[in-house]
Amino acid sequence: MLICGVDEAGRGSLLGPLVIAGVSLKRSKIRKLSSMGIKDSKKLTPAARERLYKKIIEYADDYYIARINPKTIDRSVKKHQLNFLEAKYMAKVISKLKPNISYVDSCDVNPKRYGKVINKMAKKGKIRSYHHADSRFVIVSAASIVAKVNRDKAIAKLRKVHDLGSGYPSDKKTINFVSKYISDKKEIPSFVRKSWKPVQAMLK
Repeated sequence: MLICGVDEAGRGSLLGPLVIAGVSLKRSKIRKLSSMGIKDSKKLTPAARERLYKKIIEYADDYYIARINPKTIDRSVKKHQLNFLEAKYMAKVISKLKPNISYVDSCDVNPKRYGKVINKMAKKGKIRSYHHADSRFVIVSAASIVAKVNRDKAIAKLRKVHDLGSGYPSDKKTINFVSKYISDKKEIPSFVRKSWKPVQAMLK
């Protein structure tokens, strides 16, 4: 019996990819995840996430990481289909891992509906969709760590060239970076999500 957890990182960010990760394990191996100290990535320090990430990759029976670039995100936002885009990539992750049951963190207000959408596309095993699945199920916590570490790596790569902060709209450094870039170069960087409201406001 293979159990899979799926979660995302970077959905609300102004820039960089949206990363979706899945981790699959035999049911008998799941209990050990808690004793490793695995929990929702938001409750861990970056150093703890890095350390646990390596343990998860070694311990998992399988894992898969999907990255959605800003251009693809923008296209979906214009069609009001960001939730559908996320569901599509979660389905892709599940299709690759071929589990019997998948636990997913729902971004839809209606988790059951979201699970049905993924199920229709993944066509593999049962889908269990919940709000806050990353703090309710340790297998989803593991996926949240894998997603977050990979997302952080993508931002660290951009940071080698640009002084852009965390990438989130709540970060003044990020807002100032994007605003100055648009002002100086009269264009939006390819790694920035053009459809996000703060960027649209800057363009006006």
